[in-house]
Amino acid sequence: MTASSRSPRTRLVLPVAAVVCSAALVGGCSDSGSSNAGDSSSSGSTTQAAAASGGNDLQDAYQDVIKDVLPSVVQVQASSDLGSGIVYDDKGHIVTNAHVVGDEKTFKVTTSTSEDELSAKLVSSYPEQDLAVIKLDKVPDGLKAAEFGDSSKVEVGQITLAMGSPLGLSSSVTQGIVSATGRTVSEGRSGGGTGATIANMVQTSAAINPGNSGGALVGLDSKVIGIPTLAATDPELGDSSAPGIGFAIPASTVTDIADQIVENGEVTDSGRAELGVTARVVVDGDLRAAGVSVVSVTDGGPADKAGLKAGDVITELGDEKITTMTSLQEALADEKPGDKVKVTFTRDGDKKSADVTLGEM
Repeated sequence: MTASSRSPRTRLVLPVAAVVCSAALVGGCSDSGSSNAGDSSSSGSTTQAAAASGGNDLQDAYQDVIKDVLPSVVQVQASSDLGSGIVYDDKGHIVTNAHVVGDEKTFKVTTSTSEDELSAKLVSSYPEQDLAVIKLDKVPDGLKAAEFGDSSKVEVGQITLAMGSPLGLSSSVTQGIVSATGRTVSEGRSGGGTGATIANMVQTSAAINPGNSGGALVGLDSKVIGIPTLAATDPELGDSSAPGIGFAIPASTVTDIADQIVENGEVTDSGRAELGVTARVVVDGDLRAAGVSVVSVTDGGPADKAGLKAGDVITELGDEKITTMTSLQEALADEKPGDKVKVTFTRDGDKKSADVTLGEM
């Protein structure tokens, strides 16, 4: 899966077609002079009323969520980039994407309730998960922290609202559903991306446009289930964003990383597996990526302890075929530190394997 690092108008579609169909059938019965025409007309009115009531209930639910959560979503302005963020606590901490903050240390923040710019400073950035925390220099009255949900309970088909500042349009809200869960996605480095490979991402049909990054993907219970981060790209469309395929970092990952940064000023326990090698892609006779060649191994690291050496070409990790650095990163993203995996490689043309106990990044 290829994704762009840069990261929508809500429209409620009521079952108009069903209502019109019912009305047409009722009209036909009435025109026939049937003695039940009055009952059919009454039934049609009831159907219309029920449809309208259901639509109003959903609309009310959307509006309740927006009123509840939007005050916790802010716009984050760096000197050359713009994105979104989520108020994390009442002390002024804001969580966003690492690619939003880039290499900068100071930012301007605008809330949905005021046009006044607030100054903020970087606490720490963790590009490996494309997450960062900044902190307001002064916490304004009424600043409201968002509530994060349990992303392990997110289900396909669940209605979601994406909130942020797409294309600089602050406090924008979009509608979608959860299209899939558990996606492992690699982010590009172009356009300021971090190149991170992120596991367990939430796929959503809500559009993710430049400026949406770092905002909130929210369920109808007003809890944040993820941070919109990536939009899939379509090579056949000149690598432009593929409509309706976006990805959000799950809430569980966000809170795990943000809690560490808030408490320690840095990430002390990444939970990400490491092989302990520096490597590069090798190609076959047809110039196709055919494996990852080990350039060096970390002394005393997992690969070193398992006997891998510089020059070995890794072709499999567990059951996953390895042809590129991205495929290796994605395979490692599905593992945990301490897991033992079989690494298949070639050495001087001979196929070999070794059991490697993975370390922590």
